[in-house]
Amino acid sequence: MNTDTDRKSHWENIYDTKTEQEVSWFQPYPKTSVEFLELFKLPLTANIIDIGGGDSHLVDVLLDKGYENIWVLDISANAIERAKKRLGERADKVHWVVSDVIAFEPPVAFDFWHDRAAFHFLTTEEKINKYVSIAEHAIKKDGYLVLGTFSEQGPKKCSGLEIKQYSEASMSSRFEASFERIKCIQEDHVTPFNTTQNFLFCSFKRK
Repeated sequence: MNTDTDRKSHWENIYDTKTEQEVSWFQPYPKTSVEFLELFKLPLTANIIDIGGGDSHLVDVLLDKGYENIWVLDISANAIERAKKRLGERADKVHWVVSDVIAFEPPVAFDFWHDRAAFHFLTTEEKINKYVSIAEHAIKKDGYLVLGTFSEQGPKKCSGLEIKQYSEASMSSRFEASFERIKCIQEDHVTPFNTTQNFLFCSFKRK
């Protein structure tokens, strides 16, 4: 994965050749993400974005709850097309963005930025810093950031790619310049293959 083009090709191929239940990150219901969302009691008009959320069912829950300004970003057009097909007519209520997150130019200021398992694929200082910078500029003052990554007890690879593991301290230090940490939790995610992956979820508030 030497280039951004290689990375996009990798993910397009994954979503072209595997079903939902054939990828390790599949969740029929994103319980932890929803619990964080509910903690912040956002108005239904809040701008919400799910980073790397192409095939996630979080968008389904957001629509069910009546949120009106939902954005889903994924590097893979195939992932987004699959989500649109699943949602049917409801897909028209969502803003879909096909982009690498580190090339993303946010069109609005977000009240809630959610990322489960995208951030940890950024393994160089340059890309990590770029992500942090984009999030800093994209999230409103007093807006929220929720990140889920593999913990230090989690896998070191996913989908054939190297990932970067995080601890509560190492994740917090990445965002401390512009965000105040609210809370972090660890969670065991059971994959469709009955293996267990340990995740770290941290929530932050934009200063």
